[in-house]
Parts: sequence; structure tokens; C-alpha cells
Amino acid sequence: MFKDRTDAGERLAELVRSEEVTTDIVLAIPRGGLPVGRPVADALDVPLDVVVAKKLGAPGNPELAIGAVGADGSVWLNDALIERVGATDAYVERERQRKAEEASVKATQYRGTGSIPDLDGKRVVVVDDGVATGATTVACIRQVKNAGASHIILAVPVGSPSSIERLHSEADEVICIEAPPHFGAVGQFYRVFGQVPDEVARTYLRE
Repeated sequence: MFKDRTDAGERLAELVRSEEVTTDIVLAIPRGGLPVGRPVADALDVPLDVVVAKKLGAPGNPELAIGAVGADGSVWLNDALIERVGATDAYVERERQRKAEEASVKATQYRGTGSIPDLDGKRVVVVDDGVATGATTVACIRQVKNAGASHIILAVPVGSPSSIERLHSEADEVICIEAPPHFGAVGQFYRVFGQVPDEVARTYLRE
């Protein structure tokens, strides 16, 4: 159990240091990833920035993620779920374009430009406050990969065991404090897990 996202970030920073991780930049997934990413970036003495993706919601059920798309259009699709909910190719493509634009706008709000930082040949640590389905995490990792990163490490405080296992095939390394078998949702492992407003999340980039 973590007290809050800052506590989780500090404990994740300790683990990352003990693993002797070397990196050029930490990219947090907004909004909840920023309070976690700040202590990690400070511990590694590297810049903190963001990588943004948006969930693709199922028809009539936007909270059910049938995939996710990054600000650059990088996409991950849950084909089995797409078939099960009856989402057409036209629906998926329309949602992909719409959500990619939303992700680009969100990235611009954080860094002033929708484009990801120059990652060509760089080692990158991607941080979030936890992994449930892993949809947005995969889209973010693929975005970083498409930007030319040479090595990608995913670092999270907690995650679903099945999602963490799947993410090993997306990132070069995965560092996770806890992947409990009784996982239900990320928030159950935090005493305080309120929404992080954009204006608050942005302050972590300036620290």
C-alpha cells in the first residue's frame, strides 16, 4: 500500500537506483504518472517530460478500452475485444483519429508542442502510477519506440500480473514494485488516489 503517488514515486526511485538504471530522460504518462515520475527523474538526475496516449472506447461504452492511441498516431488494438463488442473498422479508425488528436492537444498543453522530445538513440524510462489493462501504456511505449529510442524501461509502482507480463514484450525492461495476484484496480493500492488536475500535474514538470 502506497500513501500517495509521491510516496510511490519515491519508493520506485529507490528501486530504479538499486537496479543501477541509466537513462537520458524520464517520460511520465499524464496525469497520474507525473507525481510518480518526478522523484524518479530527480533520483536519476535527468529531465522529466511526458508521453501521452488516449484510450479507444468501445461503442456505447467509452470506459471499456478496446485499444489506445498515442499523440503520434501509434496504436494498440485489442482485436479479440473489438470483435466481441462488434466495433467496425470504420468506427475504430474514426476513434483512432479523434483520440490521436486529443492526445496531441494534451501533449501541447503540457510542453507547448504536440511532438515528443528528440529521443533518437536515447535510453528512456516511461513511468506511470500503475498498470491495469495496459492499453495506454502500450501505446505510449510504441510512441517512444517510433521516436527512435534505443532502450525503453517501463517503471511502475504496481500493476496487474497479466498486463506486466505482456508489457515485457513491448519494453526492453519492466521494473514494478508489486504485481499482486489479487489485483483489481490501481487505486486499491493507494491510500490517497484522487484525480490529479492538469494544472497540478504540470507543476511537476517545472520542479
